[in-house]
Amino acid sequence: MQLRYSFRLEPSPFQQVLLARAFGCARVVYNDALALRRAA
Repeated sequence: MQLRYSFRLEPSPFQQVLLARAFGCARVVYNDALALRRAA
């Protein structure tokens, strides 16, 4: 049996700002870690 769900996120403008900030921070951390790894 296969189950499949479809959903859509529609964040409010305030939630969009918070999500953008969270993903921006995650991107910075990832890029810094990648730079350290390449330098090693």
